[in-house]
Amino acid sequence: MSDSPVPARVVFVGGLGRSGTTLLERLLGEVPGVVPLGEVVHLWARGVLADEACGCREPFGSCPFWRKVGERAFGGWSEGLAHRVLALRHRVDRTRRIPVLAQFLTEGRPGDGGWPSSGMAELSEYAAAHRRLYDAAGEVAGCPIVIDSSKHASLAFCLAAAGVDVHVVHVVRDPRAVAHSWHRRVARPEDGRPMTRWSPARTSLHWLAQNLSLELLARRGVSVTRIRYEDLLGAPADTLRRLVARIGLRPRLDFLADGGAELSMAHTASGNPMRFTVGRIGLTPDEGWRTAASGRHQRLVAALTWPLMHKYGYRGRLA
Repeated sequence: MSDSPVPARVVFVGGLGRSGTTLLERLLGEVPGVVPLGEVVHLWARGVLADEACGCREPFGSCPFWRKVGERAFGGWSEGLAHRVLALRHRVDRTRRIPVLAQFLTEGRPGDGGWPSSGMAELSEYAAAHRRLYDAAGEVAGCPIVIDSSKHASLAFCLAAAGVDVHVVHVVRDPRAVAHSWHRRVARPEDGRPMTRWSPARTSLHWLAQNLSLELLARRGVSVTRIRYEDLLGAPADTLRRLVARIGLRPRLDFLADGGAELSMAHTASGNPMRFTVGRIGLTPDEGWRTAASGRHQRLVAALTWPLMHKYGYRGRLA
């Protein structure tokens, strides 16, 4: 490898899937100085090993952007590298490890809770692979800020505990809307297979776990900015202007106009079907779930997620 790339500033978009994380990443990716990478946590399996399509619609291995990133960061992508990172992820990047990582952030040492003796070395190696990828992507794109929309709170904890300077954007959405989205049948654009479906009860538990974990991350001194999906759609310019200022960029938002946004092609390695969208999209509040989701499901989700749901300002009438 050649000279080490200039360190990139990392913005990590966290929250439960179907909460608007991909939309936010695509919008932030239009801000000058920002390069969106997609869900980096899945890049190793879906990109390097499965060769799924990049957001540019080229297979990962044929995408010029990712080929340059791999060469710059690792001397090229390899199955051995991908399998090693996935093995490390299985050992350290787990929701059950969050209490251990939280104690490390507070006290500078890991807690107990089954952390393996080699845990800190593995954590450092795992985070270093991400750090090299982020830095190389920023250099190839010519952007000082990279966005990882992996969502998983456990990865954000891993990065922070290993010393990566990360700004977390915590995206929340009404849990009843999220549960309705996870309950619908959606086909994966890569192969047409159905995406994972969850019951309303299971979605509620995941919604609580992810959001409470990101709340804990903020209490451990990591820079976290929370935004609501509904505010992003209801007042996109104001919401993005405040967020971009917090990240430290000049809020140039000329891609927003007349209740919509103009999206350019992005090299996002994984994520929901919106990552392939190019051109104009509408930005209007999505309230269809209020009538499409059953009243029984809405009441169940509200009961399981209260009071965090109310803390985030979700108190609308049930159907």
